[in-house]
Amino acid sequence: MDDIRITRARAQDAGEILTVQRAAYVSEAQLYNNPMLSALTENVGDVARAIEQDIVLVARQGTRIVGAVRGITDGRMCHVGRLVVAPDMHRRGIGGRLLTAVELTASGSVDRFTLFTGNRSESNLSLYKRHGYEQAHSHPLSPEVTLVHWEKLA
Repeated sequence: MDDIRITRARAQDAGEILTVQRAAYVSEAQLYNNPMLSALTENVGDVARAIEQDIVLVARQGTRIVGAVRGITDGRMCHVGRLVVAPDMHRRGIGGRLLTAVELTASGSVDRFTLFTGNRSESNLSLYKRHGYEQAHSHPLSPEVTLVHWEKLA
């Protein structure tokens, strides 16, 4: 995927990031039978604030945003979230490249990375394992959903 560039998000990217995010999370909403996932109810102002305050990276193919990720630093920890790839671009390594990029961007200022996903999200679980994350703990969110928390040393 030599035509994919990963860069910092710009303020004007907020709407397109939100579009990709919503498209990416539809399958998660179906998997968990929950259309009210926070990634689906977030608005463009929330994304714009994240771009302003946090690490927000995008994967671009030409002028199109095909993926995004956020890194929120808290002391010596970086929480990785909203790792999304446009559905038509899955299985091309973009998610892994975004994960590596957010780690590299934050690596000088943090000791560890954390993230979480649902227990049924097999491709996410597999991606995190491949990238050196270890399961830290899990906790039930509801009778149907368990959140699995992962950590990786910087």
